[in-house]
Amino acid sequence: MDLFIKILFIVIFFVATIFIGFYCRKRATTSSDFVLGGRSVGPWLSAFAYGTSYFSAVVFIGYAGSFGWAFGVSALWIGIGNAVIGSWLAWALLGRKTRILTQHLNSSTMPDFFAKRYKSQGLRILASFIIFIFLVPYTAALYNGLSYLFDVTFSSSVPYWVWILIISVATGAYVIIGGLMSTAINSFIQGIIMLVGISLVVIFALRLNGGFMPSFEKLSAHGWEYTSLFGPDPIHLLFVVLLTSLGCWGLPQMVGKFYSIKNENQIRKGSVISTLFAIVVAGGCYFLGGFGRIFADTKSATIIPEMVSRLNVVIVAIVIVLVLAASMSTLSGLVHTSAATVTFDLFDLNKKMKEKDKMIFLRSFVVVFIVISALLALFQNYGPKKYTQDIASLMGISWGAISGSFIGPFFYGLYWKKTTKASVAASFISGIVLAIVCLVLSLVLADSSYRDNVKLVYKGYLLFDLADSIYMGVLAMVISFIIVPVVSKFTKAPEGVDEMFKCYDQKVVVTSDVALTDNILKEEKENIINTPDVDVEEVEKTPNTENV
Repeated sequence: MDLFIKILFIVIFFVATIFIGFYCRKRATTSSDFVLGGRSVGPWLSAFAYGTSYFSAVVFIGYAGSFGWAFGVSALWIGIGNAVIGSWLAWALLGRKTRILTQHLNSSTMPDFFAKRYKSQGLRILASFIIFIFLVPYTAALYNGLSYLFDVTFSSSVPYWVWILIISVATGAYVIIGGLMSTAINSFIQGIIMLVGISLVVIFALRLNGGFMPSFEKLSAHGWEYTSLFGPDPIHLLFVVLLTSLGCWGLPQMVGKFYSIKNENQIRKGSVISTLFAIVVAGGCYFLGGFGRIFADTKSATIIPEMVSRLNVVIVAIVIVLVLAASMSTLSGLVHTSAATVTFDLFDLNKKMKEKDKMIFLRSFVVVFIVISALLALFQNYGPKKYTQDIASLMGISWGAISGSFIGPFFYGLYWKKTTKASVAASFISGIVLAIVCLVLSLVLADSSYRDNVKLVYKGYLLFDLADSIYMGVLAMVISFIIVPVVSKFTKAPEGVDEMFKCYDQKVVVTSDVALTDNILKEEKENIINTPDVDVEEVEKTPNTENV
């Protein structure tokens, strides 16, 4: 009976997601609609798409369990950082300017933005390869998280490869059929499931130990530091907060959500919604993970699944759907981003491809990326050597390489006219090199007595670790922010940037830098015209806008 209930919830979830794909198929008839949704995605859909791409099975199972065990209740700071830095501040600093400049440049992907902003096809190609290659470890981490959950909740009664096949087919189906709008609507529904699911898990899991205060007392028995404000290792905690929060500023599947924002009002609403979403989902995950030591005897990525397995079967079924929703929403964002990048930035470099051919390539590469990621996930689970099994390491490598390459060039590209092509290339190279160095060291020194030689320790605190993807990922981002202005000072800026940045000054009653708007209401324009000392001709030339 328990197995039937779990399967029933899963079937209902999959049917709903595929139905939405068919429902949105009429809004994905062109490549622009498929990738950007006509730049008309509403605030709730945009915010939930951002949040569900942000948080997946990696956070719920891998990060929450691993870091909850390491830091105790202070792991909650990670969730707070994700909400404040990764959500609210990202929307505040990147949302408006990204929307204005990408529309002005007619840019639909991050490599396309680099190519047009810095006038370099070479940057487009290099950025495309970075995205396509380094998003794969992220996807492998996502599938690994699912494998831990299924092993515990289904007791291996259903083979892992079956789940990989089902998830891959279902995700591919609704992305291929409905494009961005299908992904956005599914992300909204999946986000609601995540909000409800994590709330139920936190409440019922703590009740297993008598509630919050009894759970807190039991945790303190493992050491007072696990109930302290900053935990047993505050420096390591800071690096985790920075990687998981600041890192999303340079991830194409995250900032790409800003491309399709409709107007200024949606930015304000979207920033609030995504921040609250992060507080509940990320905060709930890390808060629950902080009590991992009272549920398990040893550190393991299965801590959260083991908590869940002790709950009522209906709650377990909801959590399974929660993790599926989180994983599929992230997977859809990854494959959508990768397919668009390869199609527009590698195969259509000269922008001469016919619309019909673009749609064929987009849908084909959705399939290609899903197949590659599924095969890697199967290799990770069944292969003779499981090279990088730690979920935190897999995600750290991915985020470190991509965000370490892109975060500086993208941020300065929005704000600073003097950013040069050479500085962008330098950032790309430094991000890739640091990621590769970290990966090689972690593999070579995994079981070596020389492992401690790449660590910097002071008074018992680990200040830095060259073989740890968390530390190296943050280092890559810091270097990106530094190397771009330094190299730009000594290299020539591309021409025509002043003209490019005039899009921020376009008059829409207020400048575009202050508000994204489209049409002035007739009565408001008439009121302006009737105001003394107003140049009527200039007002008549002003683009119409709805939000004055």
